[in-house]
Amino acid sequence: MSEVQRSALPDSALSKHYEAKGAYTDCFFLDVPQKVSFEEYVEAFYTTPLFKLERKILALVVRKPSTDGQAKALAKGERTQFSSWNEEARGENQILMSDFMNKTRSWLKTEDISDDQQTKTRLYFGSVVVPPQTKNGPGEFGFLFHATTGLHVVYSKALLKGAGKRLSKN
Repeated sequence: MSEVQRSALPDSALSKHYEAKGAYTDCFFLDVPQKVSFEEYVEAFYTTPLFKLERKILALVVRKPSTDGQAKALAKGERTQFSSWNEEARGENQILMSDFMNKTRSWLKTEDISDDQQTKTRLYFGSVVVPPQTKNGPGEFGFLFHATTGLHVVYSKALLKGAGKRLSKN
């Protein structure tokens, strides 16, 4: 398995249009040496130990509990709500989830990057943070946002790496 890398959002990303609106967007990817379906990736991502910790915190803080079964149903397209997120958009191999307050988004995508030598799948994960709105349009991000961006990047990479490890065990 390769290392998690940061990149620009692909043009096909469901979160791409937020860049033009002044939102913070990021994109990370991890290449795994196996074929991974979109369903397998979404389920693995939302059921890693690190993400389960986030789910427990959300269940306590905002009273939005979730289960592994719900993660599996989301992955299969059988539900559009999971913990504190609602499906905003879905494509054949990607999903964009919005938090219940519509301030942040999470984006997941798979891409087959196999060649003649090896079967490989690229796993994408990205975030969107919508700037605060003012009567004149998008406002500026504050000190707290800028102070925590580095931690967010570390956490995002850890989530993606955890999903990759989970998938390599299957």
